[in-house]
Amino acid sequence: MAQRSLDRRAEEIEEQNNSRLSRMAQRGQKRRAEESEEKINSRLSDMAQRGHERRAEETEGQRNSRLSAMVQHARERRLNVIEGQNHHQIETFYAARTVLFSLFI
Repeated sequence: MAQRSLDRRAEEIEEQNNSRLSRMAQRGQKRRAEESEEKINSRLSDMAQRGHERRAEETEGQRNSRLSAMVQHARERRLNVIEGQNHHQIETFYAARTVLFSLFI
């Protein structure tokens, strides 16, 4: 009887210890996640700052060149979208034509 009480008490203590260790581990993970987020935010802030500094230092010619490249890239993207839409319209046309021809044959 006394042994059972001791065993039960030992199990309770072990469960309490496990629970405490689990909470400690969770707090550590949360702290590491927050530190990681802080590091990420710091890195992004540094990158933005360097971008601002680079743009502040660039000449008007460099700025025009950079903006021109951005415009050209946007045009190419729009052309790719238009080509994709045209390709889809052509495929739809031929699919519809095939269906119509099969109805009349």
